[in-house]
Amino acid sequence: MGTQGRILVVAATARELAAPDGWITLVCGVGPVESAAATAAAIAEHHPAAILHVGIAGARRSSGLEPPALVIGASSLYCDLGVPERFAPRAVPASPDLLAAARRVLPGVAVRTIGTSARVGGTSGCDVEAMEGFGVLRAAQRSGVPAIEVRAISNAVEEPDRTKWRFDDAFAAIAEATPLLVAGIAPCVR
Repeated sequence: MGTQGRILVVAATARELAAPDGWITLVCGVGPVESAAATAAAIAEHHPAAILHVGIAGARRSSGLEPPALVIGASSLYCDLGVPERFAPRAVPASPDLLAAARRVLPGVAVRTIGTSARVGGTSGCDVEAMEGFGVLRAAQRSGVPAIEVRAISNAVEEPDRTKWRFDDAFAAIAEATPLLVAGIAPCVR
């Protein structure tokens, strides 16, 4: 099995996944609980050497990120959890090796903390909001598998009118970036 075959690419929905070209894919479902459970099961089944979590996300208007900009996650922040850190972690950093590889493949792309919440508009303390990243990265962290999250912006978090959200552009952007990311990450896989 080549190194790309040891990379698990995870997305919430099938529309966020590029057609696999020698890598394993997982549609994990929407939200932090579904993504954590599905990712943990896929890790147990496939024993991947690395995880690339891809998808679409919202960005705060003040971030300067317009659809369909790509964002590399420096870390994932669980915004729904309101307990002290000693009880459960609230942040999971991206793998430093995978982060460096993603930056090489996507030069000039913003690198930000990506917040995870089970509800739209539920994040705080971050420019980018998604619903699965923390679940995926935490399952990977608990299993000792390096992971990273990369998103395409589809909307402003503050925009309530979903007809103004640019889903198709964001889906296309992340699907186009995924093969590049897998190829860039492959040399990091041992």
